Order: sequence, then C-alpha cells, then structure tokens
Amino acid sequence: MTYCLAILVNEGIAFAADSRSSAGVDYVSAYRKLHQFETGPDRRVVLLSAGSLATTQEVVAVLRRDLTRPNVESLNSFGRLFEIAAYVGRVSQIVQRSHHTALHASGISGEATFILGGQIRGEAPRIFLVYPQGNFIEASADTPYLQIGETKYGKPVLDRIARPPISLQQAARLALLSLDATIKSNVSVGLPIDLAIYRKDSFLPIITGRLDELDPYYLEIREAWNNALLKAFLDLPDFSWPSVAYQPIGSSQ
Repeated sequence: MTYCLAILVNEGIAFAADSRSSAGVDYVSAYRKLHQFETGPDRRVVLLSAGSLATTQEVVAVLRRDLTRPNVESLNSFGRLFEIAAYVGRVSQIVQRSHHTALHASGISGEATFILGGQIRGEAPRIFLVYPQGNFIEASADTPYLQIGETKYGKPVLDRIARPPISLQQAARLALLSLDATIKSNVSVGLPIDLAIYRKDSFLPIITGRLDELDPYYLEIREAWNNALLKAFLDLPDFSWPSVAYQPIGSSQ
C-alpha cells in the first residue's frame, strides 16, 4: 500500500510520501513515490504516485521521455496546471490500456492514482488529484489538502489543522505527523518518508529530504506529538454519568 499527501497553504505546497512497496508479507521493498521533473524555468512540477508500481513507474518514465522529445506534448507544453493534470491523466490511461488485457487475465489491477502539484508562472500554486480514469479534482480553500493510498489514518489530523494560513514549515510538519499516524496504524505504509517543499512564486529547485527510522527530527517530533496527545487526554475532565437517571442496559421502563 501507499500513503502520499500534499498540503496547499498561502506560502506554497508541502508534499510527503512513504516509500514502502509490498507484494505479500514476505516481500517488502522501498521505492520513491515523490517525483520531480526538469521542466522550464517558468514552472515547477511534483508528482506523487499510488497504485500499481509498474503503472506509476511507466507513467513517470513517459513524462520524463516526453520532456526530451521535440514537437510532442510534455510538462512544458501547457500554460495552466490543470492542463498538465489532464495530460498526466491521458498518459496514465494509455499506460493502463496497454497492459489491461494481460493484467485482467491474471486478476491484477493496473490502476494508478496521482497527486500533481506545483506552479506555472502567471497563476497561483495548485494541487490536483488525478484518478485512474484520467479525470481529476483540485484542492480548495475549504479542503486545502489531497491524499492518495491509505488515507484514513492520516486524515483526522489534517481535518483539524490544515488551513491555508498556516506556514509552509507548519504544513511540512503536519504532513509528517499525518504520515506517522498512518505508519503507526498500518504496516503496509512505512519509512523512509520523502518530503518536498515548494515556496510560492520562487520557481527555484524544490527542497527535498528523506527521513528514516533513525532521523533525529523524525524521532523528536514523533515523541513530542505522542506526549502532547497523552497529556491532552489526561487533562480532559473525568468521565461521569450524566445527571439523568441511570438505567442498566436491557432493563425496561
């Protein structure tokens, strides 16, 4: 399984992804699911991938190949990021269709899902979720984050904290906590964690890093968050029955 997310804030975008890939309980490996591309100076693009590893790797390879070929559609061909999202959806559909017959005969899914994020000069930073069917949705001010893969464990902290006014540094920290919550609850999502930060209107190389189980910052933030949650729980008012008359379960009026 996989867990990837992107958080869009006023200062830019924070991206994060785990790196675990498994084909059964006895075969676990690590693959990068956060991809950058050498695009033109007027744009920065990041792609997060989930689903069939073979499909996602082929899609990324096609996107990189097209950047080197003249007179073909590529990540440099479009003036709006939503047009790039549609292009990624088309490439994904082509790759999936090319293997559909063989995969279907084997009972294997070749579907893949992507988060595309970045900025093209002339518009604000944006993030899109590209579905296996090739269509896509965009994050909004009300829900300024997107997730793919094993999303449920990392969602509650995002719902409580993710807002456009938080800082880019805080968004990166929040993404890390969301991933840590997922790693703790689901063994199919695991370290190392890849992080990337894009600052609005910079058009500079995207800052990236990788955190493993021995990374001092990862250990510090995980322990601090666990301790803070425990303290908040212990500080809650003691439980007591409501003032209404207590009635045992199963009894009748």
